[in-house]
Amino acid sequence: MFRQYYGTVCNTINHYLRDRIKTEDVAQEMFAELWTKRSQLTIHTSLPAYLRRMAVTRTLNYIRDSRKYNWEELEPHDTGIYNATVDPDILLSIEESELSRKIDLAIRQLPEKCRVVFLMSRMEEMSYSEISNQLGISIKTVENQIGKALRLLRQSVTGIGGGKE
Repeated sequence: MFRQYYGTVCNTINHYLRDRIKTEDVAQEMFAELWTKRSQLTIHTSLPAYLRRMAVTRTLNYIRDSRKYNWEELEPHDTGIYNATVDPDILLSIEESELSRKIDLAIRQLPEKCRVVFLMSRMEEMSYSEISNQLGISIKTVENQIGKALRLLRQSVTGIGGGKE
């Protein structure tokens, strides 16, 4: 399994990370976890689909966790006398980080089916037709789930929205 799918898993991970070393680290950790939990696994989809989903989830978790602890962005650029003005780039970085955290949290709080469809569409860049085929649901259901996800995310991140669900 490792020999057959390692390259595919790395390609999926690298789509997000764009760093060969980090990609290989995430892939190796993923396969190590598969090995240690092999007796507990029950795969309900095809193996390639399961591995792809696991790779995307692992990668998104890695990105989220590495952003949490990236202190270098917050270090002052000037090591001299304290400057009371704040670097706009640092403020922008903090705002982007906060927005990213809110979006990640909002995505995690989506209903499971809605979250899966949304991630397949937006993170894996799958077409509605591909999602429909892989999940065994109609294209109209995919459209409805994407609409619901966007509405809930907008409402969660901005506090604006609402309406029916």
